[in-house]
Amino acid sequence: MTHRRLAGRSLQTRLALAYAAGIYAAGVFVLVLVDVPLAGVQSARPKEDPSPSAITGTGHGIGLPRLLMGSAVALVVLVPVALALGWFVAGRFLRPLRAITATARVISAGDLHRRLDLGGPTDELTELGSTLDDLFARLQAAFDAQRHFVANASHELRTPLAGLRTLLEVALADPDADADALRSACQEALALGGHQERLVTALLVLATSERGISRRDALDLADVAGGVLASRRDRVAERGVDLVEHLTPAVTAGDPGLIDSLVANLVDNAVRHNRPGGRVEVTTGTCGAQVALTVANTGPVIPGDQVQRLFQPFQRLAPDRHGRRDGHGLGLAIVDAVTRAHHATLTADARPEGGLSITVRFVSAHP
Repeated sequence: MTHRRLAGRSLQTRLALAYAAGIYAAGVFVLVLVDVPLAGVQSARPKEDPSPSAITGTGHGIGLPRLLMGSAVALVVLVPVALALGWFVAGRFLRPLRAITATARVISAGDLHRRLDLGGPTDELTELGSTLDDLFARLQAAFDAQRHFVANASHELRTPLAGLRTLLEVALADPDADADALRSACQEALALGGHQERLVTALLVLATSERGISRRDALDLADVAGGVLASRRDRVAERGVDLVEHLTPAVTAGDPGLIDSLVANLVDNAVRHNRPGGRVEVTTGTCGAQVALTVANTGPVIPGDQVQRLFQPFQRLAPDRHGRRDGHGLGLAIVDAVTRAHHATLTADARPEGGLSITVRFVSAHP
């Protein structure tokens, strides 16, 4: 804090010296502007004028030596006056900046709800204050979202662990448990472990997506989507969902792993939240300077005001009538994070007959 105060005083000192130099230079200019013409008049005094102290033929006037001496004294007196005025003006200009610094220090210490709220006329400092207020608002939203995410992640990770522990305790507490009962408990434990493993993997993918991309390779969305669909045909058939694909070349540049994760989560979400005998359509194509991937499905009717909520972490549709909650609530959040990491655009529309239609548009590698 002491260093910051010294830095603030140093800035005021530099500004005061700059203002004083300007005032002093203006004073010197004025004196030179006055003294030089007077000196010229003195040198042009008529020879028949016997009075060396007169500038013109009438009056006594001021002699050149006295004029120069007075000017020198005025310049000496102007030095402290200019410094005082410069210090005062610099202090007035830096006062709002010091208020901004003090408030920002309080906000950075943890009070993210405070704002600068600079009043007065609009100038550069009020614009700076407004910009900082917007920044603090975004930081507050980010910290709130982070706390919410950590709380949800802790809950999601703790739930399967608690279920696994309960399952093992019940199996161990049963003195009449036979091999089949223990085998069944082990299978349920493996299922809970698999769910937890998928959740951790999804969390890692989400964190990697939000960190941004470090590589950009040319890839075809049609090839990526084709590979994802080929690996999920059996699962789609088990759920009784009809899979339709319209894959045309759509070349873009990006992180292959993240884009593969984006396509996989879109397809898995479309299959998971569907109905028996439903339909999933996957389309890729090029439109001008953009390439697009669209995944549409049938399913429950989703209110339009609930669509954007589904792209937040751990947000799910309401459980079905059997109380099942498939998935871990991170699929569409990963899609949104990968989209933002690639500076792509994402649009999602609730279909009137039920289900979602999600389109992600990337910049084409061959516009």
